[in-house]
Amino acid sequence: MIVQALTFYLFAGITVAAGVMVVSARNPVHSVLFLILAFLNSAGLFVLMGAEFLAMVLVVVYVGAVAVLFLFVVMMLDINFVELRQGFLQYLPIGGLIGLILLVELVLVIGAWVVAPDAAATIAEPMPAPERMTNTHALGLILYTRYVYLFQIAGLILLVAMVGAIVLTLRGREGVRKQRIAAQVRGRREERVELKKVPTRGGI
Repeated sequence: MIVQALTFYLFAGITVAAGVMVVSARNPVHSVLFLILAFLNSAGLFVLMGAEFLAMVLVVVYVGAVAVLFLFVVMMLDINFVELRQGFLQYLPIGGLIGLILLVELVLVIGAWVVAPDAAATIAEPMPAPERMTNTHALGLILYTRYVYLFQIAGLILLVAMVGAIVLTLRGREGVRKQRIAAQVRGRREERVELKKVPTRGGI
């Protein structure tokens, strides 16, 4: 139990510290790096709770969504990519520090299975022994039966947020030609075609 407690306090402490740095960092690149660190440590907490499916979803979905979030930040703040490339050495220390923290955590997690091989037996099960099922099955059973309407409403809210972000970042420019399909369909032959009678050897 000492190994599990130490691992929990390690993951929880780094998650809280990374969350504070996300909202307090002035540079958006630093905020993104700390956000990735917070997600990975939150996934470690889910593994300690026995919810490995949620941990995998958090890493695969949310850490991948951080890249999309960073794109929206770049589009909204109009950050110059040339300056970002020039400041690579400036971001290297903070990126190396975060990478070092993640490496230490991975070593501690792998070493915990060697030091305490019976740690897996203490993980809580989602269902009692007679009705034992996987975490994925139990989570899907709850989401799509008891909380199906709330799940659909959450999806609708995320859809509205995505459309709103696209509308906010969409900038109209003057002088740019755009295709107007309705105007093309309404066009008449007289407006589109003009017949010219060219005399012989006269040219146009």
